[in-house]
Parts: sequence; C-alpha cells; structure tokens
Amino acid sequence: MLGFAWAAKIRLPVWNPVLLALVAWAVYIADRLLDARTSLGSFHHHRLRQRHRFHWRHRRFFVPAAIAAALAAAWIVLLFMPAAARERNGALATAALAYFTGVHSGRKRPPAEHKTQPAALPSRYPTHRWRPAAFLSKELLVGLLFTSACALPVIGRAAAVPGHPLWILFSSAMFFAALAWLNCHAIERWESGEKASHVFAPATLLCLVGLLLAAIFSSAHPGDAALIEAGAVSALLLALLHRLRSHLTPLALRAAADVALLTPAILLFR
Repeated sequence: MLGFAWAAKIRLPVWNPVLLALVAWAVYIADRLLDARTSLGSFHHHRLRQRHRFHWRHRRFFVPAAIAAALAAAWIVLLFMPAAARERNGALATAALAYFTGVHSGRKRPPAEHKTQPAALPSRYPTHRWRPAAFLSKELLVGLLFTSACALPVIGRAAAVPGHPLWILFSSAMFFAALAWLNCHAIERWESGEKASHVFAPATLLCLVGLLLAAIFSSAHPGDAALIEAGAVSALLLALLHRLRSHLTPLALRAAADVALLTPAILLFR
C-alpha cells in the first residue's frame, strides 16, 4: 500500500496501513485455524503444515488475538473511513468474504460414526477442499484480493487529482497481483513437493515483464517505474529461492519467500 502511495505521490493517513495490517492478520489466523480444524477433524493430518500446527497448538492465544484485531479494524472503519471509501471497500470485503466462505464451507465433516474408519468415508462426504476453477485458483484469488486492498485507497485518492494517469496505477496493481500470486503459488508448490518448472519459469517471466514495464514508464513516470522494478527484483529473488530450495528448511524457505516481497519498502527511504 505504501509503495503504491509513494509511486503516485499520494499521502495516506496512518490508519490506512494499520487497518490493512489488522485485517490481513485476523484473516490469516482464521484461515490457519480453520484449515487445521478441518484437516484434524477429517483425519487428513498430512495436509497440515508447520504453520497450521503452530497456530492450532497456540489457538488459545491466536483466537482472542484475531478477534481483537477484527474489532480494532471495525473501530477504525467506523471512526476514520469516509462514507465513499466504505462503499468502495465494502464491495471488496464482500468478495473476500465470499471467497473465504467458499473455501472453508465447501467440505462437509464426516459424521461421528465414521471417525474410526477414515479410509471408508462415503462419497457424499468429500475429503477434499473446495477448489475454484483451474484459472481462478486459490493463489490467484488471494493475490487479486490482497493487491486490491493495497491499491484501492491510493486509486481512490488519485482519482480526485485532475490529470492523474490512473492507468499507470492499474498497471502497477496488476503486476503486483501477479507477484502476490507467484508468492502463494511458489509456497504451495514447494510444500507439496511439485516440480520446479512450475515456479522458476513464471518467476523469470514475471521478472522480465517487470523490467520491460519499468523501462517503458521510466521517462514519464519514474516513481511507478521504480516500484515495478522493485517488484521485478522480488520475482527474481523467488526464482533464486526456488533454485536454492533444497538447501533451506521448509520454514526458512517460506519466510524467505515472504521477505522477498519487501523490496518495494526500500523506496520509502529514498
């Protein structure tokens, strides 16, 4: 969010990034705990990652923390967010809620009498999570929703500035949505043990696309060019992590994948 604001020369109020951080953390905790509960309840323990086990083990702390974050976010919305912004963000919140509900309500838990025989569950109790169509994968939807939450406050304020090239902001937002997808996609592939070609190739391609866009924007829109160039470096780092994945623990690899997305933060010190 701050990177988009820096590129567009828009000053955001402090509550904007605070609100985003609170909502993202609350949703992240809820997602981990619901994943863990469903997998444990359906005897699919092998689907649990270290982060799921950690959140479930410490759920007595994380549940109140998520509730507190959600309440604080609601307080910020009611106290600081303008009515027009509430309408704009309400649509995004509805889309996010629909996605979240679809992911976590698409599987029925088996009845109690079948819990001792998990291998013989009847077909009307599917053991797989709801998955969107192949094109609308979970990773892509997460990338689109998160990037929209970051970009919308900046786009809303930039729209009030006469002559501001909104298409530049939209181009940057689409690039970073692809980068967010790549991050989620890479982590999913690494944790499931799937092949390298599904990560290295798109990461390299996204890096090249970012460098090309940065070169196109550099003369007329240097701020946006610098932002996209930083994103291209993130894509390159994900490609490098993929090559080095056998030398890193799963926890270190996942943490490094998230740290790789922080390259735009360097722009804030320029």
